[in-house]
Amino acid sequence: MTTRKRPLRVLHTEASTGWGGQEIRILNESSGLRERGYEVQIAAPAEAQIVPAAKDYGVPLHAIPINRRSLGAFRAVVRLLASFKPDVVITHSSTDSWLVALAARVSSARPVVIRMRHLSTPVAGGPLNRWLYGRAAKFLVATGKATRNALVEKFRLDPEKVFSIPTGTDLSRFQPGDRAQARIAVGLGSTGPVVAIVATLRHWKGHRFLISALGDPRLASAELVVVGDGPQEQALREQAVTDNVANRVHFAGRQKDVVPWLQACDVFALPSTGHETTPQAIQQALACGIPVVTTPSGAGLELVRDGETGLIVPANDVTALADAIVRLLSNPDLARRLSDAGRKDVAAKFTAAAMLDAMEEVLQKAVSEAR
Repeated sequence: MTTRKRPLRVLHTEASTGWGGQEIRILNESSGLRERGYEVQIAAPAEAQIVPAAKDYGVPLHAIPINRRSLGAFRAVVRLLASFKPDVVITHSSTDSWLVALAARVSSARPVVIRMRHLSTPVAGGPLNRWLYGRAAKFLVATGKATRNALVEKFRLDPEKVFSIPTGTDLSRFQPGDRAQARIAVGLGSTGPVVAIVATLRHWKGHRFLISALGDPRLASAELVVVGDGPQEQALREQAVTDNVANRVHFAGRQKDVVPWLQACDVFALPSTGHETTPQAIQQALACGIPVVTTPSGAGLELVRDGETGLIVPANDVTALADAIVRLLSNPDLARRLSDAGRKDVAAKFTAAAMLDAMEEVLQKAVSEAR
């Protein structure tokens, strides 16, 4: 772990009111750094789902309208900077990044600003974003190498100022377990093959392709567990009925602890069509010893190497997805080899401790260079 000259005050800002890997990353990182002696707080809109969750993580949170580009929101950020006096502010979404970038310029606290980028979608060009990414922020942190490299190239940034720090997995929690016991624990009575996906129910996560794949005759005895909630839930429920597989699709909703749900399955699948960086759910499944099927969307290839630590199929391809699931279910030796290699990979590269170590380095470097 990085040797610190002094504990730092760190403020995370998040304009999003939704829930997903981005918010979970903020909470885990905040909690982990607080355990290491940092004074970490979060700012988010009062209606954001991260607000009640922060209490569970023991992280102080300021409810301010940071999701609005307004004078009132700007003043709220200025007041928070003056009262908390953070050494570093880490911004996570568009609106809060703009508010913080401007507020930091007039604040007597003069915090260092770090911009985090969680998605692999391209950032719009133009002079305003060049300023936001190239000058307003001291450093940029992406959660995947592909996203990091794209930012460097798009805005012609100094590579020394842009980092890739993937979200880490807590291996003390996510580990292999007894499948039969896990199914009992989550109330899943199935004795046949179970495929699982853990993801917010968004269009680009690819749930619809899994439901379609379940209609493949070779998967007639398989069941699908969908862990998570989100805007696509009703559409997915209707699809399951239309595809005549509703009796084999279990909508588990959002779960505070996804470990037993992962341990209960035979195959984990995340057939995303875009936006991903390094999906936490894939790391967690691999850590639990579950073989993975995914797509090359975003930075998925940074986590899964086809035929080595999992199987990669083309996005939007139901047949290829079904083929890969069948291949893993029908070949236990292959499934075991891939899952064992995947777990070792997560332990070597994607642990929570490694994430915190890397973030500490960036925070200390940012403050040191600002002096």
